Amino acid sequence: MFYQKNYEEVLTDLESSENGLSQEKAKQLLEKHGYNELQEKDKVPVWKLFLESFKDPLVIILLIAAIVQIALGETMESLIIFAVIILNSILGVVQTKKAESSLDSLKALSAPNAKVIREGNKLTIPAKELVPGDVVILEAGDYVPADGRLIEAQTLKCVEGMLTGESEPVLKHTDVIEDESPLGDQKNMVFSGSMVVYGRGTFVTTGTGMNSEMGKIAGLLENADSKLTPLQQNIESFSKKLGVGITLLALLIFGIQVGKAFIMGTGNMGEVVLSSFMFAVAIAVAAIPEALSSIMTIVLAVGTNNMAKKQAIIRKLPAVETLGSAKVICTDKTGTLTQNKMTVVDLYMNGTEPEVMNSAESYESNAHSRLLTLCSVLCNDSAIGSEGQEIGDPTETALINFANKNGLNYEDIRNENPRVEELPFDSDRKLMTTVNKTRDGYFMFTKGAPDIIFSRSKYVLINGEKKELTEEIKQQFRAQNEGFSNRALRVLAFTYKEVEEGFSPSIEDEDDLTLIGLLAMIDPPRAEVIDAVAEAKEAGIKTVMITGDHKTTAAAIAREIGIMEDGDLALTGQELDALTEEELDEKLEKITVYARVSPENKIRIVRAWQKKDCVSAMTGDGVNDAPALKQADIGIGMGSGTDVAKDASDMVLVDDNFASIVNAVEVGRTVYSNIKKSITYLFAGNFGAIIAILFAVFANWTNPFTALQLLFINLVNDSLPAIALGFEPTERGTMKRAPRPANEGILADGTMQRVVFRGIVIGIVTIIAQYIGMQVSPEFGVAMAFTTLIFARTLQTIASRSNVDPAVKIGFFSNKYVIGAMVVCFLLYSIVLIPAVRPIFSIPLAFGMQELGICIGLALISTLVMEVGKIFIRKSVK
Repeated sequence: MFYQKNYEEVLTDLESSENGLSQEKAKQLLEKHGYNELQEKDKVPVWKLFLESFKDPLVIILLIAAIVQIALGETMESLIIFAVIILNSILGVVQTKKAESSLDSLKALSAPNAKVIREGNKLTIPAKELVPGDVVILEAGDYVPADGRLIEAQTLKCVEGMLTGESEPVLKHTDVIEDESPLGDQKNMVFSGSMVVYGRGTFVTTGTGMNSEMGKIAGLLENADSKLTPLQQNIESFSKKLGVGITLLALLIFGIQVGKAFIMGTGNMGEVVLSSFMFAVAIAVAAIPEALSSIMTIVLAVGTNNMAKKQAIIRKLPAVETLGSAKVICTDKTGTLTQNKMTVVDLYMNGTEPEVMNSAESYESNAHSRLLTLCSVLCNDSAIGSEGQEIGDPTETALINFANKNGLNYEDIRNENPRVEELPFDSDRKLMTTVNKTRDGYFMFTKGAPDIIFSRSKYVLINGEKKELTEEIKQQFRAQNEGFSNRALRVLAFTYKEVEEGFSPSIEDEDDLTLIGLLAMIDPPRAEVIDAVAEAKEAGIKTVMITGDHKTTAAAIAREIGIMEDGDLALTGQELDALTEEELDEKLEKITVYARVSPENKIRIVRAWQKKDCVSAMTGDGVNDAPALKQADIGIGMGSGTDVAKDASDMVLVDDNFASIVNAVEVGRTVYSNIKKSITYLFAGNFGAIIAILFAVFANWTNPFTALQLLFINLVNDSLPAIALGFEPTERGTMKRAPRPANEGILADGTMQRVVFRGIVIGIVTIIAQYIGMQVSPEFGVAMAFTTLIFARTLQTIASRSNVDPAVKIGFFSNKYVIGAMVVCFLLYSIVLIPAVRPIFSIPLAFGMQELGICIGLALISTLVMEVGKIFIRKSVK
């Protein structure tokens, strides 16, 4: 690995030098390696995506039925069917094309130009022309154009959060790193797409295009599986079974009618075959809920709107439902579980109580407190902008925020104690020093790593008095520092030295210091996260932390918020790599924290959970998260994250808050419940129609419905109530149930029983209505069957609102959309009673109020029976 070699070896390996490549050599390498840009697979053309949507078995059956009807001169029904199928196909293509922008955003992170050294000359070239062996110059504000081994690093800091997940800038160096290290610890390397925020440096290019770390992520992103959601899988499976069943049923009816006519020798066989075929087509039209796909889309859109109110923006509609079935949430730490803001949470001053720092008065009255404040604020380069934005290293901004929180203004302190000299921080010394003019004279303030400070200190402040730093006192400081470290706190030590006016510090002067104290800080958990993790646990959802931070820090946070319990494991990415698939499978459910992970690690974790048939959600904000976000059943991007992560996600959290995920899970479960209510409503009505048709076949009655009547019910009358059910509020106990199994069928959990029971009830009242009507004429029988079916299916909406409670308990007016939908359905039906329209829908002119009253009465009876039946169905599925 390049980071394990000194840069001279790397230059030799790449046949380059500090003077760079020759132009001829660079040209040859460009031909060999290609341009320094990301490549992608050929995208599926729009026309092919459009045609693929016609593979659905139910769509095929409808197309066949429509084509046959056109051949027989029945064009109206066919045109309606074609319109519905084409609309659904267009919606599918639009959603698919929306999901293809991840790599485009990844490409946008590439630097347009690069400053290189070739043949000893400094040149600016298009970054896509970089090749391995090129020597590149970096300055603050530059995007790193390729991966490379550093040759020179002058206080060089790079933000690599898009690759590592950690927001703090990384201080780079040129030393050899001997141990195998994850990307976040390869501090002598720079990586394409990261940004230089401080200092300058040069590097020799080691990886370009698809061979860079960014390229590896692009490859993972292209190869990540785009999985169907559980609902899509269930609907697809059910559609195939339903298609086969409908085909067999239609063929059976066709065969029975033709066979019966042949045996009895009645009528013209040609006419019998034609009428029997049209009857079979009517069966197919009655059984297929033509508007199901559109209704599902609308119900999901309703859920999308509700999730937006919970700070979750849905990018891909099916994700609404998928989140509701999640069994594991793999979440990032920084910014999602924590505040993404380093905060001072503890301190230590030998002989002085920490509480003395909690007020502005102590700054004036307590010398110990005053010196600790001065050192932390003055030996500090961070600031807070005019709009409240924090500028500088997060650790340093934590120090000035601590002063502000204690009633002091950091700007006033700096104005009163101007800086006159400084020694900037560097990675070798691990110290920073400033000289400031104070009201008490000139002071040199030094802050840095505790171990370094302890070794350079000769004195110590105790109760504000300067005393010799004995080994015993030093041991007390070490013990306190160790205690802070065990709590995963980041610790800085602070010192001072009194100096003369005109003093100019050198590195040698950073000795014989007076130790003031320690400040300990951490990125604290969000206040609401602890309750959210507990709520997720109660809902049967396991929370797993996946972070680029160190294991100790991650585990401490995980324990504090309830993710990690006794017996749980924390692994680093390297420890994960050492596990075989069998070992990972065995330990998976006990591993709650993964630290210092790579993009490949994240995908492996997601796939391991998916292998156990667990619907997995994954959060992320960086480029390194994008492949896992795409692989997960539901990818959750952060609002503050990169466009690459957002594009690979199914939903985006506006507030980056884990608690918003749990809130969205409740919405997702409600959406799925409401979709099943809509499906139950549609299939029960269709099943009732089939029962009436089958009874008519065996009783040798007239077909109770025409194809146009069935289309009117399926597309017009049924659609609005099914959509209105999507607005049902969350039912009691929603977040106390375990997530449903990923392979649970769409008709599981009592849905089949409800479909059959309600279908039988609707079928019986429809048969009774046809029988009553047939006492007048076959045409009256058809009109009464059609009218009763419409009213029974519309009033079924009342029973469909809850699978547990009767409408009386949940309140008739708690969902105003259901009331509105039912009223509109009744008004739509009234259109078919207009004299000019009646012939189109086979309604005799003599059909009047008496017949209408009978139909409504039968429909009300069916609704009452359905409500009572809930009691028995609920008991049977427990």
